[in-house]
Amino acid sequence: MFTRSSKWNVKSIILVALIGIIMGVIYTYGFNWAYNLIKMALIPTGFAPVVDTVFTGLWLMAAPLAIYFVPTAGSGTIGELLAAVVEMAIGGQWGATTIISGILQGALNEIGFFPKKERYQKFSWASVITGAIFAGLGCFILSYVLYGWAKFSLVLQITMFITNLISAVVFDGILVKLIINMFERAVKPKIS
Repeated sequence: MFTRSSKWNVKSIILVALIGIIMGVIYTYGFNWAYNLIKMALIPTGFAPVVDTVFTGLWLMAAPLAIYFVPTAGSGTIGELLAAVVEMAIGGQWGATTIISGILQGALNEIGFFPKKERYQKFSWASVITGAIFAGLGCFILSYVLYGWAKFSLVLQITMFITNLISAVVFDGILVKLIINMFERAVKPKIS
């Protein structure tokens, strides 16, 4: 029987590390590849920057997964940071800025759960969606400043903001929660 441990121990550390490693590999060889292909195809249309925000939610998924499996403060931040380190180490295209993004994404995802231990353990729709919205907003603001999105037209900026939030809610919120719900039905884990 699988037990979700809300205490940091060897099992919790290994589990968060595995989530970070697996998601870092998926980010680099799955999502980044698709992102580059789609963005390149959209360059002639002028809407290539929107691809950045459409993919946002996909790059936020390590944090809530880590929070679910190790329901304690800091697990989402560490899980997303490890995913970012792995992504950078195996050739992610954003280099060291990936680390900054990983810390921000993980910490902001935890807003939906923090500060109550029960929120981490319950892993409710409200907590997951709230975390996804804050992580999406943080990613948008960081990218807006870092990559100079202010130079884009107002229509493009609004489109990017809306697609960013939709992506965060759909992938980081809804998709992760549905995956976790299927896992719970299959395994019926306990919390210690």
